[in-house]
Amino acid sequence: MSNNKDSIKNTLIVAFAVCLVCSVIVSVPAVKLRPLQKANQQLEIKKNILAAAGLLKDGPSIDEQFAVINTQLVDLKTGRFSTDLDLASYNQRKASKDPKHSTALSREQDIASIKRLENYSKVYMVKNGGELKTLILPIRGYGLWSTLRGFVAVNKDLNTIAGLGFYEHAETPGLGGEVDNPKWKQQWLGKKLFDEAGALQIAVKKGSVDPSIALEKAHQVDGLSGATLTSTGVTNLIRFWMGKDGFAPFLSHLKAGEV
Repeated sequence: MSNNKDSIKNTLIVAFAVCLVCSVIVSVPAVKLRPLQKANQQLEIKKNILAAAGLLKDGPSIDEQFAVINTQLVDLKTGRFSTDLDLASYNQRKASKDPKHSTALSREQDIASIKRLENYSKVYMVKNGGELKTLILPIRGYGLWSTLRGFVAVNKDLNTIAGLGFYEHAETPGLGGEVDNPKWKQQWLGKKLFDEAGALQIAVKKGSVDPSIALEKAHQVDGLSGATLTSTGVTNLIRFWMGKDGFAPFLSHLKAGEV
């Protein structure tokens, strides 16, 4: 009996062989490029940390500029520095999704809509002569369409905002996407997180800030036009991370010189 080259069996064998060859062709470069992709991602994070702190400059490499940043790990439950985990390999995003390394938030706690809070967070410090100059903290929370991820920088008083920026989000361009607008980000500089009584007051206002009102002048920035939910999301996420379930215990210990 002659061999039928057009049989279903032969067709399937050829199709499988083609798929196998194509998968190898695609996967080999992907595997080889993975270390480079990871390095680029880390470089981008460093760039955004520097930008949030107002330290990003033209000329020197990102790694050279990042040399002034001291990275530490903080136990969010105790608010103290920790050496329990390897800092270099710690993946905070993965930890936030892992029940072994994070804690589920109640509805009352979860004003930023992040669902789970990692047990440890990286923090970034710029020091001058051993004295803290700038503290940069990672923040995230849900806007209208996406989770916004970024950094907020505060001055050595741990109250005055030195910068804020988001490196990842999918908010609507021209509306919620205006969180990337340099003019809007500029408004955050000099704003105070807490009032004199220690109450958390920072917020994105619905509408424009009235500079004649002391509370608004000190603690609020203009809302994003046509993006009320994104504006509310930014208020909620920064209040969460600066609050008791976020970095407030750490900030308290840092102010008291206890860490």
